[in-house]
Amino acid sequence: MNHTDNHTDFTSRFAIDPVSAAAMGTDELRHNFLIEDLFQPGRISLTYTHYDRMIVGGAMPAGAPLPLQAIKPTGTKNFLDRREMIIVNIAGAGVVKASGQSYELQARDMLYLGMGTDEVSFAAATNPAEPAKFYLLSAPAHQSHPNRLIRIGDAKRLDLGSQATSNERSIFQFIHADGVKTCQLVVGMTQLAPGSVWNTMPCHVHDRRMEAYLYFDLPETARVFHFMGEPDETRHLVVRNEEAVLSPGWSIHSGAGTSNYAFIWAMAGDNVDYTDVDLVAMEELK
Repeated sequence: MNHTDNHTDFTSRFAIDPVSAAAMGTDELRHNFLIEDLFQPGRISLTYTHYDRMIVGGAMPAGAPLPLQAIKPTGTKNFLDRREMIIVNIAGAGVVKASGQSYELQARDMLYLGMGTDEVSFAAATNPAEPAKFYLLSAPAHQSHPNRLIRIGDAKRLDLGSQATSNERSIFQFIHADGVKTCQLVVGMTQLAPGSVWNTMPCHVHDRRMEAYLYFDLPETARVFHFMGEPDETRHLVVRNEEAVLSPGWSIHSGAGTSNYAFIWAMAGDNVDYTDVDLVAMEELK
């Protein structure tokens, strides 16, 4: 763990190939693919990954605002000099300030910040009993797009699945072809209905893009069994509330919980086509 100042921690995760992952035990899998302790009061926690240079992080303001500062791996003066970012608030109301403008985010609202945005900071709203928790996703950018706040009610909603297959769910697409423009980030949220536990099954891979999952709204005593690995060489991670999983392009990414839950999925890579996936037939899974 590295420290840039008295409120920011960051670490790096190197890319793992499928052959190495297949030989890993539980501790090695968790060390390389699971991100814990994302939300710490009064701190920003960042994980710089070598999967499409995605940064996954969390900011939980408590007291003074938390400024977003560049970290060594970005190699720039300001964090977003050559990057874009998406911020999703998963808890109480909070405020993000960026380039002199303030944005108030309620629970499940999203803010897109384009390349070149500076003076970014995170602040709590007026109720300390319900602190904001900002989930941070950043990837390299090649041009600047306008900053944009998207309320959860403005996201493109798709209702899929059924209770019979334990995957009745609502998908909220924050970034899509007819909405906010990004360079490579694609982000959305899935909410499973009560009684449904499966996500992304039948599963798929997309080796043109990596993906990160943040599981949340999970009871403290519940867990999600996140399945990863090549289709014929699967592994699993046991995930708690508000933990994230890194998914390389070669890996499936699917899960089943001991209760229903929500998760935020985020992709970076060669395109922004949500439908660009390689489906995996059930009979191929092992």
